[in-house]
Order: sequence, then C-alpha cells, then structure tokens
Amino acid sequence: MNVLRDTVILFKRSMRHIQHSPDTIITVAIIPIMIMLLLVYVYGGAIKTSTGTDNYVNYMLPGILLMSIASGVAYTAYRIFLDMQKGIIARLHSMPVSRSAVLWGHVMTSLVSNAISLMIIFLVALVMGFRSSAELTAWLAAAGILMLFTLALTWLAVIPGLTAKSIEGASGFSYPLIFLPFISSAFVPTATMPALVRAFAENQPVTAIVNSLRALLGGQAVGSDIWTALAWCIGVTIFAYFFAMRAYKRV
Repeated sequence: MNVLRDTVILFKRSMRHIQHSPDTIITVAIIPIMIMLLLVYVYGGAIKTSTGTDNYVNYMLPGILLMSIASGVAYTAYRIFLDMQKGIIARLHSMPVSRSAVLWGHVMTSLVSNAISLMIIFLVALVMGFRSSAELTAWLAAAGILMLFTLALTWLAVIPGLTAKSIEGASGFSYPLIFLPFISSAFVPTATMPALVRAFAENQPVTAIVNSLRALLGGQAVGSDIWTALAWCIGVTIFAYFFAMRAYKRV
C-alpha cells in the first residue's frame, strides 16, 4: 500500500509539470500528425496503388500511433534525467518514500500523457477520413496493445534517463525508434521492398504490432500476428525493466 500511495503522489507531481507545460503533449502529437498529412495528401495517391486500399488513412494510422509513442517516451527520459541532475531522486531516497515508486511515477505519467497524444491523433485521423468497423472488444484489444507498447518503450527510456551524461543523450535514444515504422509494413507492404530490407522489415517488432492493430481496427481476423506482437512487447518490457532497475540500483 505504501508503494501504491507513493507512486500516486509522484505521478501527480509529474502530471502537474505536464499541466504547466502542455506543449510537451502537443509536440509529441504534432510531428506524427504532420507526417500523416504529408503521406495522405501528398504521397497518398501514389501509395494507394501498392497498398491496394481506397482509404490510406486506415492503412497507415497504426504506424503513426507507434511513431507518436516513440516520440513521447523521450520526454520520460528527459524528466528522469532532470530529476537526476537536480538531485531530486537523491532527495527522495533520503525520505520515507518507496524507491520503486520514484520510477513508477514517471512510468505512469508516460502512459497517461501518451494516451492523450494518441487520442489527439485519432481525432485528426477521423477528420481526415479514418473509419472503423471494429467491435468494442477489438477496440479494447488495440488499446491494450498500444499501452503495452508504451510500457515497453517507457522502460527503455528509463535507462538513458538514469545513465545519460547530457539531455541530448537522454532523449536521443528515441530517434531510431521513431523511424523504425518506416522500415516495416506501416506505410507500404513489405513485399515492395528489396530482399534484404524486406527480411528485416518482416521480422522486426513494429510490423507485427502494426499488422495486429490494422486488423483489429479494421474489424478483420488478426491471426498469429497478435501473439508475435504481444511476445515482442512483453519481452522488451522484461528486458528493459531488468536493465533499468540495475541502472537504478547503481545510481
């Protein structure tokens, strides 16, 4: 109960920082939205031929959502880095505060702030023509995958937040994650790619997650992709949590 109480208190503290600077959420959402506008209204006409769909917004939205999450978790690393530099984490350790709650407060903040950014992107996609025939259970499953993906990347973000020597180093880890959807099935079918690129694209986690989300939101059968997506998300979460806690104990 003490861990839960302390986590809630530290979560509220981090959320107050976001409330005082809501531009962080807007910044996280604006770049994926700009890419979505660019792909749909500039390149969408040419891409429709290769995707075989009349509604390109529906096709590429899952990839945009994952890009937003990858961008959003960079702020988690940034906030942890600032707490480290300002001595706030050391100060909390000298107080009767559960040590695990210090990190979980940041993790919960990441889940909530990224969820807000995703809702903003969904609203823009609706205006652009996104439509879904999915049932409530499919929507809940899609939301669960997005939150699990957010959790996995957030724990990855904790590691540079604790160990980086500069702000650039703390947030720079997210750049490869942001561009990973471009080498996947997020925006074009992997069959259109060269053999070597295709082999990477079809076996990296984003492709399985994108395919699962696309099927769920489209009201289609998901198949085995959802189990691959869950395995990737859970595996990355466990891996990142282990090394994040090792770095935290070392600190």
